Amino acid sequence: MDIVFIEDLRIDTVIGIYDWERRVRQTLSFDIEMAFDNTVPAASDNIADTLNYKDVSKRLIAYVSESSFGLVETLAERCAAIIRDEFGVAWVRLKLSKPGAVRGAKAVGVCIERGKRTG
Repeated sequence: MDIVFIEDLRIDTVIGIYDWERRVRQTLSFDIEMAFDNTVPAASDNIADTLNYKDVSKRLIAYVSESSFGLVETLAERCAAIIRDEFGVAWVRLKLSKPGAVRGAKAVGVCIERGKRTG
């Protein structure tokens, strides 16, 4: 199985359960791994045959920047669903980090895997 990845995609959004969090935008970091057979684009050398990480990034930036969730768990699920449904990805691992949310920790968050990992 080949992996197309996006590392440390930073997006500002409203996220959190506390009153102060609902009034400010916070920066989240996304690390995404997506299963994709890269043999076709490697043979054709044509961007149209790829899982275009720029298109995935732009779609997530648009969605996340306009969203407003209480939990990172909810946002992670929605983003994984977008990737799988809109880009035809069979398996995705998504790590969503909330930097600076806990004193003494670089970041906190969730890592989820959805779909079937094959090949």
